Formats: sequence, C-alpha cells, structure tokens
Amino acid sequence: MQEPVRIGFVKLGNIGTAPIVEFLLDERAERGDVSTRTVGAGSKIGTVEAEEVATKLLDFKPQAAIVLSPNAALPGPTKARQVLAEAGVPTIVVSDGPTKKVLKQLEDGGFGYIVVEGDAMIGARREFLDPVEMAIFNSDIIKVLSVTGALKAVTDEIDKVIDALKKGERPVLPRLVLDKERATEAAGFSNPYARAKAIAAYEVSCRVAAMTTEACFLVKDWERYTALAAAAHEAMRVASVLADEAREIEKACDSLLRSPHHDDGAVLSKRKLIEKPRRSEQPKGDVL
Repeated sequence: MQEPVRIGFVKLGNIGTAPIVEFLLDERAERGDVSTRTVGAGSKIGTVEAEEVATKLLDFKPQAAIVLSPNAALPGPTKARQVLAEAGVPTIVVSDGPTKKVLKQLEDGGFGYIVVEGDAMIGARREFLDPVEMAIFNSDIIKVLSVTGALKAVTDEIDKVIDALKKGERPVLPRLVLDKERATEAAGFSNPYARAKAIAAYEVSCRVAAMTTEACFLVKDWERYTALAAAAHEAMRVASVLADEAREIEKACDSLLRSPHHDDGAVLSKRKLIEKPRRSEQPKGDVL
C-alpha cells in the first residue's frame, strides 16, 4: 500500500483561510492517501517564531508545505518559506491582498502562491477588538470564503499537488490570485442569482480589507479608527448574509454542488441532496 503523502502547514498569525485549511483536505478524517501536520505561532508573525515553527515542521519530513499568514511580504512569513525552501520542500504561500506586491519575488524564488483577495484583515484596534469580536469576524469571513468558492479553489489547488506527489512527480505549484470571478467559478453555482449574490459578498469582503487597513494603519485619531473598524466588521456581517442567501438559493433549487473526498483522495461530486456522489468519469447510473 502506498504511503500517505505528507503535507505540512505553517500558520503565522491568522487569515480567514487559515483556521480550517487542513480540514478541507480530509473533511471526514477518512482519507488514506494524505497525512497532515500543522505547526503554528498563534497570533505572532515575527521572524523568531517563523523560523522556529518552520524548522519544527521539518521533523515531519513534509513532501510539500503551505505557509499561511497575512501579508507574505513581511519578514516573518519570508523567513518561514526560506527555511522550507532551503530544506528542498516545495512550498505554497497562501495569503491576502497585500501579498500581490511580492508575486514576482515569490515566482523568482520558486514558490507557489494563492492570494485570496477577499480574505480581509480584521479590525485589530484595542478600542474595538476583543476576543468575542475576533471570533465573530472569523466566523463571518469563513462563511464568505466557503460559500463564494475561495476555500474550494484553495482545496482544489492543494489536491492537485497531492495527486502529483502520489504519482511520484514533482508538483507544479499554483500561482493564483483569487478574485471574485475565479472564486465563484470554483464554487460551481448553477443559479445565476446565487452567483450574483456570492460575487457581491466577495466584493464586500474585499472592501472590508481596504477599510480595516485604513483603520489599523492610516487613521491616527482613535475615535475615527474605532468607528471605521466597527463599520468594516458590520460590512463583513452583511457579506456573510449575502453568502448565506446565495447558498439558500442553490439549496431551494436542489442544485447545490457538494464535492466530498473519497477515501482514496478522489474528489467526488453531486448536485441533488438525495443522490450518491460520483467520480467525474462515472456514468450517471453508477454510484460509489
């Protein structure tokens, strides 16, 4: 029996994609073709923590690694991927909009990347953000990224890497910027109104990123930045409502795309609630 592919995750700080990314690959803990390990530094993103967690991941001997962080241009994420690259580990950067500033640098370094434009920064100001607000924001953004297809796009790209490694091939690392079109295409909407709502949700989330950046880095008056951070979080709440409405349309039409993993790692699909998921090459009458 073939040994499972070893995929490692380094998490520095947090983005909306980070909390559940490894679970997206094995949603029922039944896959036999992949083994994952995650090493994180909590909310910290400095170079000391980055070097420590990346070095620790090497004990797992990963065949590929994913580094998740805000703004991959920062010294901490840069250090983490350097540690992995020096060890010869194919490495993919998953990050947010500011990472677009260093795409050429990432390509020159041989790294893959997935930039999730709608993965908005949180309103991290002491006058506004407490643990409850932080948790609520993350629940909202996870819903937006899930329904709009951003998380599915990330999962699909990592699955391609796993498939290549299973075949003994060196994987082609993704170089992808996830805008509203690419994200919602991955979601596989069948109803145009559902996709329209998802596009709206993703665009609102992108705007939230601009608002929180302004609140955290540009505005100095505390009353102004507190109000702006609060407004950004209200916008994210609305985005999550739009995303929920998009999914409800698909459910009402009994056309919601579900793409579970088979135990062997194959991605199955189904539309109707009461039907079995199938491999893409299966005739419609056959079921697993």
